[in-house]
Amino acid sequence: VQLVESGGGLVQPGGSLRLSCAASGFTLSDYAIDWTRQVPGKGLELVSKIYSDGSTHYEDSVKGRFTISRDNAKSTVYLQMNTLKPEDTAVYLCRCRIGNRIFRGQGTQVTVSS
Repeated sequence: VQLVESGGGLVQPGGSLRLSCAASGFTLSDYAIDWTRQVPGKGLELVSKIYSDGSTHYEDSVKGRFTISRDNAKSTVYLQMNTLKPEDTAVYLCRCRIGNRIFRGQGTQVTVSS
């Protein structure tokens, strides 16, 4: 099982980024995938989640600004982030629980700054 995030970078406040989480080693369509973020000195924060049936969940802090989606054919989950704020600055990681194990990628840095 492997998850690889990409798409992070430096963006000005109000800007947009699209993160990708490429999955391999398992059938993406069978599992829920979540995007989390981590700021140094703080715990891991759930940002958004997409379930195998396509239903979604968003934390209040990103509702209306972020959109999670999945392309099962490409085995990839996306996180479209719009109207970015400085407080969105973090390392973003995608995760998947398979059985009693949680798999995660190495993360991609998102920095929102002018």
